Amino acid sequence: MPINERSVQPIRTQEDIVRVRQATRERAVAQGFSLVDQTKIVTAASELARNTLDYGGGGEVTIEVVYEGTRKGVRLVFVDQGPGIPDVELALKDGYTTGGGLGLGLSGARRLSSEFSIESKLGEGTRVAITRWR
Repeated sequence: MPINERSVQPIRTQEDIVRVRQATRERAVAQGFSLVDQTKIVTAASELARNTLDYGGGGEVTIEVVYEGTRKGVRLVFVDQGPGIPDVELALKDGYTTGGGLGLGLSGARRLSSEFSIESKLGEGTRVAITRWR
């Protein structure tokens, strides 16, 4: 596996969200994702990076190329040490928001991903992992 197939990027500013989007697109293009699949994973990455910054107070994302048999994919793992999510199931419902947005961030990211997992502990932070397979 080439060394550039995994990177960790900080999410502390709006500019970092742009960098996360760019890095995600680069990995998806390198794996031969269609334009539709590129758009899906970049959109999910953008939503989760924004949540990490806005609700988690910042954090980081690990972006990596993954292989499973003959499949290739891109996995992103967002981690923050924010306040955590009091009710994960409620937060995953379309339209639920605590910030005045459309409430499609987590649920949208889940729909745009092949695999989605979330762990959150009050007072400790949140970890969201998504994978998009080609």
